[in-house]
Amino acid sequence: MRAPSTLHPLTSLTAAGCTAVITTAAGTWPLSLAVALAAVVLARRAGAGRRVLGTAAAVLLPLGLSLLLLHGLFFPEGRTVLAAWGPARVTAEGLAFAWEAGTRTGACVLVLLLFSFTVSAPDLVAALAARGLPPQFGFVLASALTLLPAMAGRLERIRAAQESRGLVLRGGVLPRLAAVRLQMVPLVLGLIEESGNRAQALDARGFGAAGPRTSYRQVTDPPAQRRLRTAMLLLTAAAVALRLVASWPGAGPV
Repeated sequence: MRAPSTLHPLTSLTAAGCTAVITTAAGTWPLSLAVALAAVVLARRAGAGRRVLGTAAAVLLPLGLSLLLLHGLFFPEGRTVLAAWGPARVTAEGLAFAWEAGTRTGACVLVLLLFSFTVSAPDLVAALAARGLPPQFGFVLASALTLLPAMAGRLERIRAAQESRGLVLRGGVLPRLAAVRLQMVPLVLGLIEESGNRAQALDARGFGAAGPRTSYRQVTDPPAQRRLRTAMLLLTAAAVALRLVASWPGAGPV
């Protein structure tokens, strides 16, 4: 199920990008959790909850484990030691930093996945072409959106193929982390190869040729949504500026 036809694809793109930027600029875990929960609720209402959560789990679980091990055990600025094993120290500051980074990254990933699973790729290409952008840009973006839904299934097939060859991927935390690289390399290489094949097919059909173009797909862009996109961009710029001012050396609390 796609997003309602009354929602312009550029409005969805602007909302997803601005939400990710504002969440990153704020850098507070309550806001990150609120954004993540809102993305899950919207995904379920759009009928894409299972696909969004499955793909997010494939992306975020290895990342979350790496953040936990890297910052939870080896955080150089940690002072409150909760446990220690030789050079490894579990500190409250390290766990807090890992939690903050994990929730922020998870919120951004969920928002972008929500956009990719609910936007209409043909409408997005037509909308970008209507704005004067090169058609190659729109087709590359649309290809990326169509590849994302297959990522979770492809990762599961890679894992099953490697296990059938004797590689154990269901051990503890450390064996799982060591196996991440073995799964990510064929996944990324496969996506690159598929993108290259699609680019060659598009070139063979003249999508890279110069000259005037005629679009047979019209996407209505209501004035209210254009004003909404402008407001979202201004709000995002204000949030980033406020964050920069707050982080300036010598600046007081904002």
